[in-house]
Amino acid sequence: MKFTAIQIAGILGGTVEGDENVEVSQLAKIEEGTAGSLTFLANPKYNPYLYTTEASITIVDKDFEVEKPIQTTLIRVENAYQAFSKLLEYYNEVKMNKTGIEQPVFISESASYGENIFLGAFSYLGSNVKIGDNVKIYPNVYIGDNVTIGDNTTIFTGAKLYSETQIGSDCIIHGGVVIGADGFGFSPDEDGQYNKVPQIGNVIVEDHVEIGASTTIDRATLGSTIIRRGVKLDNQIQIAHNVEIGENTVIAAQTGIAGSAKIGKSCIIGGQVGIAGHISIGDNVRVQAQTGIARNVKDNEVLQGSPALKYADYNKSYVHFKNLPTIVKRLDTLEKNHKNE
Repeated sequence: MKFTAIQIAGILGGTVEGDENVEVSQLAKIEEGTAGSLTFLANPKYNPYLYTTEASITIVDKDFEVEKPIQTTLIRVENAYQAFSKLLEYYNEVKMNKTGIEQPVFISESASYGENIFLGAFSYLGSNVKIGDNVKIYPNVYIGDNVTIGDNTTIFTGAKLYSETQIGSDCIIHGGVVIGADGFGFSPDEDGQYNKVPQIGNVIVEDHVEIGASTTIDRATLGSTIIRRGVKLDNQIQIAHNVEIGENTVIAAQTGIAGSAKIGKSCIIGGQVGIAGHISIGDNVRVQAQTGIARNVKDNEVLQGSPALKYADYNKSYVHFKNLPTIVKRLDTLEKNHKNE
């Protein structure tokens, strides 16, 4: 796809300074710009690159002052960074604007879908599946019986939605995600063997949720595992049965959340965090990477360490952790001196 400077300025509400008919077909960093590419300048640290870049078009702030001759055509806007972000969104929409049903696919006779959908090759839609308008389902996606998917949701290649799963509107589910597999439920008998406990609940994902690649969300034993509106999940996260995650909480990669844990609204949870089962975490909690949480957490706490401590307490303690060999040596010396007295 090619766009001219005047077309881009129209999208962004900007003005062109230079050749308004110059065309671009790709995006680039300003220091790596080549002919036919578009870039932006928002950080003064990168100002020198404006005079050396070979990018055909550069987006700059409206009040930016050019100090030397340049080769690139400028598009002046109110805020270059925000304008470039808007352009990225527009580019993504155009690139992802697929419709129609590829072949081969399997669609159950009882499945239904709305208008303007895209269904990629080798996808499977089970019995009583209901899909809304403007949904995009990429190749090799499995959608089990009785699954519902809201409007404007995108499901990328290789995702698997087990039966009874409910997905809201405006969600993004990346490749390799598995939603609705059995929770990890087993009961030992007298001989020490583990018998499987049937997992007959489901998973509910509300609107505006994004789920990163290869993340897994288990179905509930009874009831529902619930991912509330606006939650953002990174890649390779494990969410166990009957977990509930509150609105607008964000969780980084490789975090594991055990069964029946409840996480509040607007929490920020770092990577490789472990959260024990059957505990409650309040709203607006901040959890540093590699923290282990095994207790209930109140609203607005900031945690670090394993087991988790309050962030300030952890930092104070860490000073002593680093000096522990020296402290032990001093204690040993004091004990020896005391015995010799």
